[in-house]
Amino acid sequence: MDQTLQTQIETYLSHLDGLIRRGLQLRDALNTDSSDQSAITATRVWQEDCGVTINQLSGGSKAHWLARSFSQAFLMRSASGRAVEGAAPAEIANRLLDVLEQAVASLSGTDDGPVISASLAAPPPHRFDFVHNAELRPILEQAYADSRHDLELGRFDASLLTSCGILEAIVTDALETKGLAALAISGAPAGKIADWSFETRIAAAEKTGLIRGGCARLPAVAWNYRNESGSAKAVASENDARRTGQVLHVVMRDLDPGR
Repeated sequence: MDQTLQTQIETYLSHLDGLIRRGLQLRDALNTDSSDQSAITATRVWQEDCGVTINQLSGGSKAHWLARSFSQAFLMRSASGRAVEGAAPAEIANRLLDVLEQAVASLSGTDDGPVISASLAAPPPHRFDFVHNAELRPILEQAYADSRHDLELGRFDASLLTSCGILEAIVTDALETKGLAALAISGAPAGKIADWSFETRIAAAEKTGLIRGGCARLPAVAWNYRNESGSAKAVASENDARRTGQVLHVVMRDLDPGR
């Protein structure tokens, strides 16, 4: 097998393993308390991450067997056998885990079912098209992928720092596009946006309606992710890193309502 392809397969297998471990934890949490809002929010983020990975493995084709399996996981059957919306979150998680296991089996060549034949080098998703500075977009895409990878490997400090950096970058981009004159009307401080603290930028974005109040859930370590000298540092727990990633998703939706 081509070495590059083998490396891609191993990377996907590692990524799928991380998704499966997260999914098992979330499924158990939902089975314990199906109304747990923290678990529900984390599950939505996990489902989105699963969808991105399945889309890549399917070569972007909704007709691919793996993409169809992913879509069907969100449906439940009526008494007549017809598909209807409304499967319980824990049941959806269980079905998605089965889809991920199918992907692992296909990539590992350990089953007799259909093999993933789509290009594993499919174009990455464009999560940051809403960012006005086009030069930033590929940098943010790579940073986002790095943050998720660090989280899966247990490098929680690195994951949180990267998520905070992405959050600061997209908020700053939105503020700069809004313009200092419009920001001043909403009570933003004078001076260059680049000189504002992380907290000041978030507050200004909230006051002008660019984002809502999702950043209130940021852990203390995230608010203070830069020390007095301006360099990034953090000592984060897994919960800190995951919450920061969840807040990042919320802000991304605020800045790009069409997502």
